[in-house]
Amino acid sequence: MASLVSSTVGSTTFGANYEQIVNTQGLSGRLLVVDVLKGSGDMTEAELVSIIKALGNAGGSGNGTDTNGPDAFTVVGVSAFDGSDPAYLVLQGTGTLSTSADAYVTGFTVGGVTNIELGLAV
Repeated sequence: MASLVSSTVGSTTFGANYEQIVNTQGLSGRLLVVDVLKGSGDMTEAELVSIIKALGNAGGSGNGTDTNGPDAFTVVGVSAFDGSDPAYLVLQGTGTLSTSADAYVTGFTVGGVTNIELGLAV
């Protein structure tokens, strides 16, 4: 296979920026790494899916506001899942994560927050 670092097809050169690092490449903004804990027993895949869906609903209702509930986040990563506590999620968003028990799904707590800020250089 030809190298794409810098190749020419006809009179067009492409790939010259192949190794260039660009701000906002991939994930950017604010990431949170959180753990999801079940009160008792093993977590099912269906329960984890319901938590992921609930994290995407602002205010828990999906109405686009954060009234009467926690702020919404986008789940951008999920750890390998075997049903045991904890499951780890990577969230992207600017809001406030609720770490109260039952905030997203009854019987579960989202916590253990690690905050990662991916700011832009100017």
